[in-house]
Amino acid sequence: MAKLYFHYSTMNAGKSTLLLQASYNYRERGMTTLLLTSALDDRAGPGRIASRIGIAEDALTFAADTDLFALVRAKGGEAACIFVDEAQFLTETQVGQLARVADDLGQPVMCYGLRVDFRGRLFPGSAALFALADDLREVRTICHCGRKATMVVRQDAQGRPLREGAQVQIGGNDTYVSLCRRHWRDAMKDAR
Repeated sequence: MAKLYFHYSTMNAGKSTLLLQASYNYRERGMTTLLLTSALDDRAGPGRIASRIGIAEDALTFAADTDLFALVRAKGGEAACIFVDEAQFLTETQVGQLARVADDLGQPVMCYGLRVDFRGRLFPGSAALFALADDLREVRTICHCGRKATMVVRQDAQGRPLREGAQVQIGGNDTYVSLCRRHWRDAMKDAR
């Protein structure tokens, strides 16, 4: 029986690396995979899943109005597994569509994304995945103190933490820092 999986973490935990490695493992065994990523994140180029360690693969992109069930049925009918990067940008409806892919089409769906935003609030896609996923897997990374990082802080150009702003702002190490809850609280207290 196929399942819907959600691999979640903070920034810079290696989620994309794990996705690309898992997809490679399928292909190495002669199976096909379908890779999807959000059209919002084009830091590596449109339709590209890239890891900080230098590996990358092309992927189909989805927007908020993309019917993912129809997309998988049209483009991924032979795929042994469906991989979704930047899953926090999914809508609640799209998470339901991915659950249907697992349930009705019998294809496992592996989603990788952020748990919370810089304010400590769940992304809509992440919230829906926590509700519907068959299997939740935390990808761990560490804070500068060595404790498990579970939060992320957004910084301005001068490196000062921000409390306000749009939930979605694409960025990397220059914008976001993963922290344990204690250090996130300290940073947010000092935010302007």
